[in-house]
Amino acid sequence: MNTILNLAWKSVRNRKATAILTILTVAISVILLMGVERIRTQAKSSFANTISSTDLIVGGRSGQVNLLLYSVFRIGNATNNIDWKSYQEFAHNPAVKWTIPISLGDSHKGFRVMGTNHNYFEHFRYGQKQPLSFSQGHEFKGLFQTVIGSDVAKSLGYHVGSKIIIAHGISDVAFSRHDKLPFEVVGILAPTGTPVDKTVHVSLEAIEAIHVGWESGAHLGNTPSADQLLKRDFTPNQITAMLIGLKSKIQTFALQRQINTYPKEPLSAIIPGVALQELWGMMSVAEQALMAVSVFVVISGLLGMLSSLLTSLQERRREMAILRAMGARPKHVFSLLVLEASALTSVGILVGVIGLYALLGAVHPLIQHHYGIKVAMTGITSHEWMLIGFVQLAGILIGFIPAFRAYRQSLSDGMTIRI
Repeated sequence: MNTILNLAWKSVRNRKATAILTILTVAISVILLMGVERIRTQAKSSFANTISSTDLIVGGRSGQVNLLLYSVFRIGNATNNIDWKSYQEFAHNPAVKWTIPISLGDSHKGFRVMGTNHNYFEHFRYGQKQPLSFSQGHEFKGLFQTVIGSDVAKSLGYHVGSKIIIAHGISDVAFSRHDKLPFEVVGILAPTGTPVDKTVHVSLEAIEAIHVGWESGAHLGNTPSADQLLKRDFTPNQITAMLIGLKSKIQTFALQRQINTYPKEPLSAIIPGVALQELWGMMSVAEQALMAVSVFVVISGLLGMLSSLLTSLQERRREMAILRAMGARPKHVFSLLVLEASALTSVGILVGVIGLYALLGAVHPLIQHHYGIKVAMTGITSHEWMLIGFVQLAGILIGFIPAFRAYRQSLSDGMTIRI
């Protein structure tokens, strides 16, 4: 066996260029296959870890995926708002332990602005029930104070004490900015790997205050000064959505039904986990398409290796005949070709795994910044080991084709080669 291994090694060394190209082909296939799998699973994990310990999300009547996207992931816009009286009614429901009101609609240099209150910093949980924490400063207390996420601070170079201008709506253009009412950054949240990092947080009252003199997105009158606004009461009239935590999980469905049939205004209450499952169902076609593309790339890589082995086999018929003349049996010739294919596949997989981790290490900050997906540099999972095993097995099976052909030729060629 050692002799066969030595021969296989020397044979690969004699065909360095072909072997390197074959290894690179397999490596690229493995990088794509495992990369798609890693990003797919990490994307699901990142989405699932965005919100924790919240039993219900309530918003205007809408589809549950749409409500989940705009209230949690800051994607899209609400179809309707919730009246403040309705919020107060459900906030004081005997089954409710806590509520977090959310008001959306404004932005700052591409980052969403969210109005909320103290409950957000006290009760919001992400990941494995992890609370929000501050890397600098504290939560807002004044009307024109703001707390920003870690990505906002990093991208825009803000620190505690910085002044920012909020714009009306999603487009941050000159005519839509509330430039007479700057906000002071009083706190920066620690990184969470969730949309919290990309959010500018202000009070609900501040959202109402900056829109004095605005109607339907248009600036219709003079904006009072900050000192004048500080003297007014800005209890909100409406909010965009609210997060609810219950005293008992048993009451989830009863309160959900009560909200969905609320007679005073059309509302929707969703369970975050159920909405996420629906979202995964919608994305399953794209996942399957990506995985299919990855599999076909692996197949093309292995077929490239097969083509290389078959091409070189025609040139090595004399080598095989000499080995037979020196006492090698047909099974030895067969084993030699299978070992070569197996070795090339193994090295290709190793290079691919190393290349994958190097690539993820280089691009994962960009993925997190642009898409909010935290790609953890974890070890190889059991499912990934299974994918690697399938690639290795496929490489061995591919090696059987030239090996069987060499086996037959070595029996018939002898020392006379018919080419």
